[in-house]
Amino acid sequence: MDFLRASLDYLVFGVLGFMSLLMVAFAIERWLYLRRVDLARFSHPDELYVALTRHTTVLYTVGANAPYVGLLGTVIGILITFYDLSRTPETIAPGAIMLGLALALKATAAGLAVAIPAIVLHNAIGRRVEELTAQWRQQHS
Repeated sequence: MDFLRASLDYLVFGVLGFMSLLMVAFAIERWLYLRRVDLARFSHPDELYVALTRHTTVLYTVGANAPYVGLLGTVIGILITFYDLSRTPETIAPGAIMLGLALALKATAAGLAVAIPAIVLHNAIGRRVEELTAQWRQQHS
């Protein structure tokens, strides 16, 4: 339990930081690609769609799962708080309980802080894919 108590923040924020890094890297890569893509080199709409949407799954996956990583950190933090309360024979001050719970909730906030931009970026890139696909269809009709 001591290891978990000491390393929970590092684990949760490390995973969320890695997810953020992936999100930013793939979002930049996709945005740069979508700005310079040559629609004329594609002869089939499926080929175009595959090229345009490459790596967007990473953005969606980060957006969908970052809240769960944060929630897992919160649940484990609350469990640690309750465990510590059960091991203390004397009366615990309400402030100590609230502090433990408040610190546990920061993991959920961090998960949401990662997820929201990931979903926004995924949607923005998805919209650009729709625009480029429409342009391609206009050129090939």
